[in-house]
Amino acid sequence: MITFEEAYHIVMSHVSVVSTERVSLTDSLGRILAEDIHSDIDMPPFNKAAVDGFACRLDDLDHDLEILETVAAGKIPEFSVTTGKCSRIMTGAMIPEGTECIVMVEDTEILDNGKVHITRKQDALNICKKGEDISAGDIVLSKGILIKPQHIPVLAASGAIAPKVSRKLQVGILSTGDELVEPEHIPTPSKIRNTNAYQLIAQVSDARAIPQYEGIAADNEISLHSMLSNSLDGNDIVLLTGGVSMGDFDYVPRVMEKLEIDILFKSIAIQPGKPTVFGKKGNTLIFGLPGNPVSSFVLFEVLVKPFLMKTMGCTDIPKILHLPLGTDFKRKKTERKLLIPVRIENGVVYPVEYHGSAHINAYSQAQGMISIEIGRNELKKGEITDVRPI
Repeated sequence: MITFEEAYHIVMSHVSVVSTERVSLTDSLGRILAEDIHSDIDMPPFNKAAVDGFACRLDDLDHDLEILETVAAGKIPEFSVTTGKCSRIMTGAMIPEGTECIVMVEDTEILDNGKVHITRKQDALNICKKGEDISAGDIVLSKGILIKPQHIPVLAASGAIAPKVSRKLQVGILSTGDELVEPEHIPTPSKIRNTNAYQLIAQVSDARAIPQYEGIAADNEISLHSMLSNSLDGNDIVLLTGGVSMGDFDYVPRVMEKLEIDILFKSIAIQPGKPTVFGKKGNTLIFGLPGNPVSSFVLFEVLVKPFLMKTMGCTDIPKILHLPLGTDFKRKKTERKLLIPVRIENGVVYPVEYHGSAHINAYSQAQGMISIEIGRNELKKGEITDVRPI
């Protein structure tokens, strides 16, 4: 049994960043950016009005002004603003030459003679200067980010209509166990629904990889050998759940050896998730996760997901939160690192009621996980904890 930190190091030492491809702007949401995006223009690309109003010279604000023209957004001004003159202008429009400020329309009135009278002086110039947001050539989005909705307009504004993104990993998902039936079936006595596969399909998708469900292998070496062998072909990663403990029907480590998979570890000092296996065959990596749903959920979040994201070049990893604990927490055994589901209320962390590694419903109520390290048996109320968002 190795520590979680040792297991994490072994897994991450096998990160090999995937190849890239170009996708359309409309297909880039949720992909991992594989290049820096440089703006090809200044932003704004010209001096523009920040408000609806009148383009004026500062020296003319005490005088009634003649209107030269109306400058709408998208129109090039025809006249320069000179002494005693102004131009009506709309938000976002290019300002005329000679303009020194934009007086908001609500601070003006139109006189009977058609001139503009300024009713209130202002401090703001209300002009957005060319290039004040971005200069041509500036990096506007950095390689490694997960492209979110707020990044799409930045790509569009920079002319990045076909951004380079990382290829999505394909992840095979294989469940094991004679007790499993698919969710559409009502379990008969001694059977349970296969929740792990669908949990992992969702987690893989959330990690921006492609899940490939391979089905349920029976609790015998022939079935597992055949299905695992098939899963190794065509997938970058294979995730198995169940069959990794020390029981009479836990065949995964044995079958992995027969398939000449190099097993790099098969037990981690972590709770839940001790019987976790990691191996490699050629370029395909295999994670054997425990059959208990909380164990497979947790080990995916803390071990598999970081590996997938880094392999796809992602540097946009959720930050660990540092928050106080709202109550004391104790445990009896301290041989393993313990992960606890928690909820967050007003910046304070509270453990969720949790009955063990089969109690997956506890995680449906949680916003994160905290840990107690090996050798510690309690956390004190008010103690600052490291919260991993989920």
